[in-house]
Amino acid sequence: METVVNQNPKKNTHAGRIATIIVIIFVLAIVGMNSFTQVQFGHVGLYKTFGKLNENVLRPGIHLKVPFIQSVIQVNTQVAKTETDTTASSKDLQPVSTHVVVNYSVNEDSAYKLMNNIGGSYDTIVINPAVQEIVKEVTARFQAEELISIRDQVAGKINEELTKRLAAYDLTVREVNIVNFNFSDAFNQSIEAKQVAQQQALKASNDLKRIEIEAQQKVAQAQAEAESLKLKKQEVTPELVQLKQIEVQEKAVEKWDGHLPQVTGGATPFIDIQSFSNSTPTSAGQ
Repeated sequence: METVVNQNPKKNTHAGRIATIIVIIFVLAIVGMNSFTQVQFGHVGLYKTFGKLNENVLRPGIHLKVPFIQSVIQVNTQVAKTETDTTASSKDLQPVSTHVVVNYSVNEDSAYKLMNNIGGSYDTIVINPAVQEIVKEVTARFQAEELISIRDQVAGKINEELTKRLAAYDLTVREVNIVNFNFSDAFNQSIEAKQVAQQQALKASNDLKRIEIEAQQKVAQAQAEAESLKLKKQEVTPELVQLKQIEVQEKAVEKWDGHLPQVTGGATPFIDIQSFSNSTPTSAGQ
């Protein structure tokens, strides 16, 4: 039986050192990579050490941490959105389904308190239930038709109440939007019928006003014509009547051919021969 003897122990030792160095470098690289963390813009960070949150709030940027022991959770402080569907009854007991969108944000300085007491699901744990309760409460203050006509005021009331409620959790309400109101088919039909009736009443009112205006115009026109006729009568004098008669007679003489008609179907124009005979000698004398 032959025994194999290592002829180059230095070579094996050198290779072992290289392997050890590589392992050390690899471990250091891993440790180094886990010694830093980055907080994104629009967020704040919280140290979590063995499951416990640290009150120190980290701003956006690069931060140190204990590798394999600490982690950093990030809390979004930008404006976020949550949508809620709510079923309620109006003041006149009409069923109303409401789709509400709430824009909110987390207070940066209160991120620790929010995450420590509620956790990351604060939208479903706190916001949505509050929205549903407040929408039902506010909806019950208004008639169904008012919910449609003064929607902005209704949204304002919801915003006001929700702001008070969420302030206890360090959540800031930015805006409340009522996306849609849904009513029963019977109510929708009654609203449509009412609108048709209002339109018809408005048309009838406009027609009545038009008739009144036309009547006033006719009265004004008749008064103007009567005033004009009155003025014309005041301008008529005996001299003007006589002058008109002379003009008619002169036109008749100009058209007469000297023969009387054999058959007449109407009155023969009266001609004052005396007036012409009186004027003839005067003309001859001149």
